[in-house]
Amino acid sequence: MRAAVMYQAGDVRVETVPDPTIVAPTDAIVRAVRACICGSDLHPFHSKPADSPAKAMGHEQIAVVEEVGSEVTGVAPGDFVVVPFAYADNTCPTCVDGFHTACPHGGYYGSDGVGGLQAEYARIPQASGTLVKVPGIDAASADDALLKSLLTLSDVYLTGYHAAFMGDVAPGKTVAVVGDGAVGLSAVLAAKRMGAERIILMGRHRDRTDLGVEWGATDVIAERGEEGVAKVLDLTDGLGAHVVLEAVGLMPAYTQSYSIARTGGVISRVGVPQYADAGVGWSSLFARNLTLTGGVAPVRAYLDDAIQDVLDGVIDPGKVFDTTIGLEDTPAGYAAMDERRSLKVMIEF
Repeated sequence: MRAAVMYQAGDVRVETVPDPTIVAPTDAIVRAVRACICGSDLHPFHSKPADSPAKAMGHEQIAVVEEVGSEVTGVAPGDFVVVPFAYADNTCPTCVDGFHTACPHGGYYGSDGVGGLQAEYARIPQASGTLVKVPGIDAASADDALLKSLLTLSDVYLTGYHAAFMGDVAPGKTVAVVGDGAVGLSAVLAAKRMGAERIILMGRHRDRTDLGVEWGATDVIAERGEEGVAKVLDLTDGLGAHVVLEAVGLMPAYTQSYSIARTGGVISRVGVPQYADAGVGWSSLFARNLTLTGGVAPVRAYLDDAIQDVLDGVIDPGKVFDTTIGLEDTPAGYAAMDERRSLKVMIEF
């Protein structure tokens, strides 16, 4: 089969690799319908050392089940499924608590002998607990817009949703979203879905913030640093936002987040931190009783309800995809996202 492999920073290739096979009775083999490139894929695209092992890429996918192991239940060959970006058993105490990305029997694609999802076929460990069937939909005849929205449930939309969920977004609250990437825009949509009264989107790319406004942002602030902080405080009568959703992962975004949070408020981070120490001392959190939460999104915990929301037309998160390519063009897709020519790239099979 064909699959995307990263060799070093800036070097992604599509190569022929062995087809996946059932290794454990809890495995399934799926055939990709759509996959995509994630903002987090750009981290190794910027920094992967040349002397490190080549890495199978991709962790977002919708697919059709081809084969299941002898212990797999709940899905069968022919089922159209959403593949969450991490696999989990969905039965252990950690999963029952809603934190599937920390499942002791789970893991991530492209590591520990499991291939990536920017590939024609994939082995899915813990398939019973991981894969979620999309009811009543034939992948071969489904509308492209529907496929796009379902694909976002593999990671990007539900990562934004996780930020809002952990931040306890609710009616009457003012929410600030730091970052106008695909996750930040998804956080806007999720905050609107949860009934936020005011949503302040901090981003400076007009084509992206326009989508944020369509999805519910009431205010857009393009400025960064002290000027951006001052504008948020001005909009909120000097109080700041009840909830700040940080979708970038860089230290300036974190600093901006605690600077615009209302006393007693919440900062919810889902941008993968690219720093070692966030700082939780007197001036950042302690003095104003701020809560710091968020983390790796347990997509599987939210997936059943989110699929129904998409099927019912309640949300349309697939609009984050502004570029569609074939698998062979995946290296160009990485470059387009890295150069900010694309917001999010979908791979068609």
